[in-house]
Amino acid sequence: MRIGKQEIIVLGDRLLVLPDQGEERTKVGLYLPQTVTDNEAVLSGRVTAQGPGLPVAEPGDQDEPWKMSGQTAKYIPMQVKVGDRVIFLRKSSVELKIEGQTYLVIPQAAVLVVFREDFQLED
Repeated sequence: MRIGKQEIIVLGDRLLVLPDQGEERTKVGLYLPQTVTDNEAVLSGRVTAQGPGLPVAEPGDQDEPWKMSGQTAKYIPMQVKVGDRVIFLRKSSVELKIEGQTYLVIPQAAVLVVFREDFQLED
């Protein structure tokens, strides 16, 4: 993924999420201070980039580990895709500021729910 002049590469089973903006007011119209919205345990956002998944060790001859097999790395694919809306645990996230925009890096294990817009029921 490219943001401005920087290329962002997400590693492993991690996701780069653009968090949703928190509510500034309650339903009755009271303004919420920033400290209230910062302490929420669960957040939501849209996935903007993802890593390749969990790396899997190559089964092979363990007697001579220095010999390279020449095969590429294999990964368990991610369940979450770019464009999905996710609800995740805030305490598992790491905040990044890239060109004035706040992003969160989270492991796939911190995701509680995925909302996918291209979902179709099978008959």
